[in-house]
Amino acid sequence: MAKNEERRRAIADAGIEVLAREGSRGLTHRAVDARAGVPIGTTSNYFRSRESLIDGLIERIGERLAPTSEDLSRRETAAPGPELFADYVRDIVRRLTAHRDVTLALFELRLESARRPEVAAVLGAWQRAGFDADVTFNTGAGLPGGRPEIALFHYAIDGLLLDRLTTPIDPETSTDEIIDGLVAGLLRPERRRSSSRPTDPVETHHELRAR
Repeated sequence: MAKNEERRRAIADAGIEVLAREGSRGLTHRAVDARAGVPIGTTSNYFRSRESLIDGLIERIGERLAPTSEDLSRRETAAPGPELFADYVRDIVRRLTAHRDVTLALFELRLESARRPEVAAVLGAWQRAGFDADVTFNTGAGLPGGRPEIALFHYAIDGLLLDRLTTPIDPETSTDEIIDGLVAGLLRPERRRSSSRPTDPVETHHELRAR
C-alpha cells in the first residue's frame, strides 16, 4: 500500500511537471508516463480519466505547498502583529516561488477552469476550502486582519507570483520589499477598523481605484 501511494505521488509530480512545462493541452496520460519514466499505461492505472488525473494533481499541489510543522513551530512564540503576519506571507511566497513548477501548474489549472466547468468545480472547492482554513488560522493565531483582508492578500499574492514567475514589471524591487508594502497598505489602521463591518464590493472597488 505504501509503495502504491509513493508511486501515485511520483506520477502526480510528473503530471505537475508536464502541466507546468507543456500547458493543459500537453497533459495526457502518455505524456505523464514519459515524464515519470514508467511503462505506457501506468498513469491510467492510477488515474483512469483526465478528470481523475486533474483531481489527483490538485490534491498533490496542496500537499506540496502546505507549510511544514517546522515552518509553523518556529513562529509559535512570536508576538502577533503586522511583522509576524508579513513573515507568514513571505513564507507563503517563498514556498510558491521555490516550487515553481507547482505554482505554474496551478496557474494552468486556473486558466483551464475558465474553459471547463468540471475543472472549475473541483478547483474552486479546493481554493475556497484553503481560503477558509487561512481565515481560521489567522483568527486562531491572533494575527491582524479579518476575512476581507485575507481575501485581498490572496488576490495580491496571486498577482505577485504571476509577475515574479513570468515577466516582472519591476525586477529591481525585491519580493520582500513588495510584501512589506502590501502588509503596510492592507493592514493600515482604518482598514482594520472597517473589517468589523460587511465589505461593500462597490465601495472597495472605488477605494482601490482612488489609491
